[in-house]
Amino acid sequence: MTEFRAYRVPEEGGESRGGIEQLTTADLPEGDVLIRAEWSSINYKDALAVTGKGKILRTFPLTPGIDVAGKVESSSAGEFEPGQSVLVTGCGMGEVHSGGFAEYVRVPASWVVPVPECYTTREAMALGTAGFTAALALLRMESCGQTPETGDIVITGASGGVGSLAVNMLSAAGYRVIAVSGKPDAAEQLHMLGAAEVVTPDDLQLGSRPLEKARFGGVIDSVGGELLAGLLPHIRDYGNVAAIGLAGGVKVQTTVMPFILRGVSLLGISSANCPRDMRLAAWRRLGADLRPPRLEEIVTGEVGLDDLPEASQALIERRSRGRTLVRLTG
Repeated sequence: MTEFRAYRVPEEGGESRGGIEQLTTADLPEGDVLIRAEWSSINYKDALAVTGKGKILRTFPLTPGIDVAGKVESSSAGEFEPGQSVLVTGCGMGEVHSGGFAEYVRVPASWVVPVPECYTTREAMALGTAGFTAALALLRMESCGQTPETGDIVITGASGGVGSLAVNMLSAAGYRVIAVSGKPDAAEQLHMLGAAEVVTPDDLQLGSRPLEKARFGGVIDSVGGELLAGLLPHIRDYGNVAAIGLAGGVKVQTTVMPFILRGVSLLGISSANCPRDMRLAAWRRLGADLRPPRLEEIVTGEVGLDDLPEASQALIERRSRGRTLVRLTG
């Protein structure tokens, strides 16, 4: 047995009383692959779990963290070898299965993805669920015919982790990107990441008719609510809208007009339970033509396990942007 540190949430209710605990590998859940964790990252789900502001954890006590990357310590699965660099995103980790905010993680082999050769484990977590979700959105849009020639892609919540990576990824792939952010001070960075235009939601002047002027080829939306509903009437024929988040609300009041008169597709992107073949395909693309050229600039913070409460609170209060990494080794 090996002793290690983990950030644990002991029970549900109110503000989190979680903290650092000393565990052994015998305390870990069953799984085929034991990973010596090196890096994780803070996603919105993680921030809700750490602060106790959302019902993310389904069992207690539990270690949050929906992402992790590190080296295989041991494996009973033939496809993974000790010392190999691997990553895990989603799959219930950090929700029903002890997650990535620990120095060791044990998971089923079906959850594990080899880190693409072009990345370190740190860079893999700079992508993490955020980068994977952005790539998955584009893959699904492309499967429905999306190309740069279809028209401009609107990316909402563009200053966040998923949004920043999507801006950089799609602009590098040849798409003209319109970045939408409510943070005026984010404009310079978003232009640097490749956005052709940076606007606020109000700047879009979306209107309220069932069909409006067809202005955009597609959308990657992390806001939901009124903004998503307002964008749908502006999508060109057979354009695609990928819904990946709900920062602005869970309800979407719209009509069938964009779908039946323009052939618009509204695509749901669920990264946590993505089929393995699609998961592997997205990571292959992230290691090739979808590799974000400005990945390091998207990393805006790096913390240790002891800093998780403060960094999570900053994300909840929208005081942070880009990606915050969690350092799990010396």
